[in-house]
Amino acid sequence: MTDVVDLFDIQYLWNLLAVLWFLLCWVGYTRYASWKARDTACLASVLHLYREDWMRRLLLRDNRVADASVIGNLERNASFFASSTLIIIAGVLTLLGSAERTLSVLNDLPFVMPPTRGLSELKLLCLAVLFVYAFFTFSWCMRQYNFAAVLVGSAPLIGERHVGEQERKAFAERAARVVSMAAHQFNQGLRSYYFGLGMLAWFINPWLFMLVSAGVVGVLYQREFHSDVLKVMVYTPALTPNPSHSTTGEAAKDNC
Repeated sequence: MTDVVDLFDIQYLWNLLAVLWFLLCWVGYTRYASWKARDTACLASVLHLYREDWMRRLLLRDNRVADASVIGNLERNASFFASSTLIIIAGVLTLLGSAERTLSVLNDLPFVMPPTRGLSELKLLCLAVLFVYAFFTFSWCMRQYNFAAVLVGSAPLIGERHVGEQERKAFAERAARVVSMAAHQFNQGLRSYYFGLGMLAWFINPWLFMLVSAGVVGVLYQREFHSDVLKVMVYTPALTPNPSHSTTGEAAKDNC
């Protein structure tokens, strides 16, 4: 009996260690990414510069239909994820109500550490809490895109003489900042999905859960700081004439 109690204590200790490592990976990477983005090119910082260019060019045209359409598309993306998150939460709560069937399915899987009912319910509850956080993040993202749409609608027109250049510049920076804040919330929601999928490994083994959590951090870091699309957005080659082509063209002209 004592051996069984010790086994359960060790199992709970392993799971507690896995949860602490998971939180360290998630919160630690979020803090690290925000700190590193201050002086390093990443998707968030580079896209913010593009948003500032977008808002400055918006002020140079009277027809803002395309700009409003872009804001609407971004908002619909957040709305899709918010709706999907509610469906996921409903599914997790359904599993929480049928914990015995979940236990029987898990016990049939290979390499699964035999869980108790209480521990399985705790894992499902943690998964539900994670996606509740994701829902609030995506819903706040939707509201911020609504604010951005209002800013686009209130943008000064080209012919307004009482609006100075300094005010136009301030508006462009302010509008770009609001859109970037909404995009930041969307990014936080996507990270919740990444770590939520990683949490599924917890139902198999706490050590696998820790390994997958570290792998999620690696994937996020590579995509945000070293992805191919980032290199394309940062690097813009200058269009210079090719001397060989120029010489060939002149020679052809002389022959004619």
